[in-house]
Amino acid sequence: MAEFMWLLIILIALSIASYKRASLTTSAAVVAGIMVIGTLFSEIDWLGWLVFLAIAVPLVVPSLRKQYISSKLLAFYRKVMPEMSVTEQEAIDAGTVWWDGEIFSGNPNWDKLHSIPKGRLTAEEQAFLDGPVDHVCSMVDEWQINHKDADLSPEIWAYLKEHKFFAMIIKKKYGGLEFSAFAQSRVLQKLAGTSAVLSSTVGVPNSLGPGELLQHYGTQQQQDYYLPRLASGEEIPCFALTGPEAGSDAGAIPDVGVICKGQWEGEEITGMRLTFNKRYITLAPIATLIGLAFKLQDPDGLLGNEKDLGITCALIPRDTDGLEIGRRHFPLNTPFQNGPIKGEDIFVPLDYIIGGPKMAGRGWRMLVECLSVGRCITLPSTAAGGAKQVALATGAYARIRRQFRIPVGQMEGVEEMLARIGGNAYLMDGVTRFSTVGIGLGEKPSVISAISKYHLTEKMRQVINDAMDVHGGKGIMLGPNNYLGRGYQGAPISITVEGANILTRNMMIFGQGAMRCHPYVLQEIHAANLEDREERLEEFDKAVFGHIGFTLSNLVRSKWFSYTGGYLHSSPFKDSTAQYYRLLQGYSANLALLSDVSMAVLGGDLKRRERLSARLGDILSGLFLASTTLKRYDEDGRLHEDAPLMHWAMMNTLYDIETAIDDFLANFPNKAVAFCLRAIVLPFGRRCSKPSDYIEHKIALLLQQPCSARSRLGDGQYLTREKGNPFGELEQTLEDILASEPIFDRISKEKGQKLSFTQLDKLADEALDKGWITQAEAEQLRKTEAGRLHVINVDDFEHEELIANQATKPKAKTSKKTKAA
Repeated sequence: MAEFMWLLIILIALSIASYKRASLTTSAAVVAGIMVIGTLFSEIDWLGWLVFLAIAVPLVVPSLRKQYISSKLLAFYRKVMPEMSVTEQEAIDAGTVWWDGEIFSGNPNWDKLHSIPKGRLTAEEQAFLDGPVDHVCSMVDEWQINHKDADLSPEIWAYLKEHKFFAMIIKKKYGGLEFSAFAQSRVLQKLAGTSAVLSSTVGVPNSLGPGELLQHYGTQQQQDYYLPRLASGEEIPCFALTGPEAGSDAGAIPDVGVICKGQWEGEEITGMRLTFNKRYITLAPIATLIGLAFKLQDPDGLLGNEKDLGITCALIPRDTDGLEIGRRHFPLNTPFQNGPIKGEDIFVPLDYIIGGPKMAGRGWRMLVECLSVGRCITLPSTAAGGAKQVALATGAYARIRRQFRIPVGQMEGVEEMLARIGGNAYLMDGVTRFSTVGIGLGEKPSVISAISKYHLTEKMRQVINDAMDVHGGKGIMLGPNNYLGRGYQGAPISITVEGANILTRNMMIFGQGAMRCHPYVLQEIHAANLEDREERLEEFDKAVFGHIGFTLSNLVRSKWFSYTGGYLHSSPFKDSTAQYYRLLQGYSANLALLSDVSMAVLGGDLKRRERLSARLGDILSGLFLASTTLKRYDEDGRLHEDAPLMHWAMMNTLYDIETAIDDFLANFPNKAVAFCLRAIVLPFGRRCSKPSDYIEHKIALLLQQPCSARSRLGDGQYLTREKGNPFGELEQTLEDILASEPIFDRISKEKGQKLSFTQLDKLADEALDKGWITQAEAEQLRKTEAGRLHVINVDDFEHEELIANQATKPKAKTSKKTKAA
């Protein structure tokens, strides 16, 4: 019995050491100290010391550990390590690890999270938002753009160029605006709330494209020539990456360039013959400068000994002989400029390569690094901006529109949808704030950008679906008064582009995250591939035993979390958010443990089990989304009025994290291991529930009446009260409704009837005649009735108006198969 007690004390001491992540030497010293005490009490004999030394010495003495343990593990590791393609390796090596590394650590540092500065606009950036951005929003006529012209008006195009909307990323020394990533995000949010065509048109040149690539990788000559022209709008850029055979798998592009001799402007030079077929290229139909990605080959060794140089990026002017700019695509009735580009055996100089010949074959690294920045800004920002605008509009509509003599927003089914819309909009804006600040700090967060792109575009799809349900017939009848329909149609576009969401979730988030964010996996891979044998063993020994200690620590932390609910886990605040911090710390340990066990048990097979890795990615994503929500709540001053939005976002995200863990364990192929993991991670079942009806009721009320929390939710959106801006008109009508209700209630009391809130103009006339209300109150009712009818009515058309103009309608191409038939 005494021996058992001493063994238990040793196990507890080792558990504490693991929890605290003590080194092997420290842990062994702690055990030795306990054994000395046990020996003094005559409870531990020489046999116990023999067992201890047999275990401890090979682990603590480096030379013995490397000879008898690490060398065997290294041989096994090199045998089972899955092969990694060049493109995979470059994708993993590209970018930086930031807060994503902390949430993968099993012990995130909350002080580090809250020390990250809040995003702020400079005076110049704020003036741009208040001036040119507001003005171009006022120029938008969505029905004209989408239904009649299938393009922005010439006036809008000219205004965008004049005020350098395409040059937000270009440095001032080249004539650009040189705005921060945070400012770019705020611009795109405001534009996206007004017009998807407008935000897409502005967003693409400021993300992945010639301007971004030139600034980072271009030669001085290329920068001096092209960047001023891009800044002034003299050049319109596009970037041609995807094609019929390579969409999300951009690394599989079949487009080729062959280095050879050829004639250029009357002289023989060394250049490239390019053959390519691209599609889905935004701005292609009007672009004057095409960024092109292709695989470069050097069969004659004109640049060196390497025959297949790899993916390369080049700049091709529109007037290049043989370049064919195709007709327009029509992406789901959202007519931003988009189309195909082709080229057959086009000869161009090597100087067309971005960065010159020395950058031949380095295009994939360039693209991945730039994409990690652009994907944090453009699509997440447009999704967040759309969600914020829809949240305010749907809340206003739900208060204005009545059924069964009450506002539809008072119905519990509608409240549920309003809460999802508001809670998601709150979370989404927090994500964009945080990630764009990271870019401003110099980060290129490839994992965070994938999380942001995937989850925010998916949440925007849910937001617009819920908004359509609340609006009912108002949402589905297209026309000048419909402010939702085009957004609903276009929602799948952002989900498809910049890497399809299926690929992003199932392969990229955890595939990159496990390598980039894990503190030891990448070290092990690099160590195992070192040339020098001694150095290889030395570095692998450090990495693998660090990894083992990391896993044991997360095992202990997960067990402690499961049985105590995270008691003693750190929290920077003692208010209602404290439990969220503790839960996230526990889930971080769970993620690290589940990841390590999965990689150990499944090895390279984990890469093929996409649904398992997707669920691990969902846990990683949830930790990030929840972190940014807590960060946003703190940045806004931890205001009680905002608490329902914060609680909804946190509870919903924590529920999703736990769902991912539960589903992962239920589908893990090794049932014995799954059983043991469940006993560690979820021994008592689920602990998190979805947001309560009470919280959702509070959010629904918040969205349906002007208040500071509602204003903060819609911060930065275009809500100017002017004719032609449907969102400004909604806000005005909402205020008028609320101002008229007390007047209406007084009239109903005078009449002794429960009246229907309709025909307020006629009711105003009657009440004014009887002296129940003043002239000003009558005018208020008449104004409210006009606004109410404008909001709830939908458009109708003559039959001829809905028929496409056959005189100008281009004939569709006939397929070869049809011709043959």
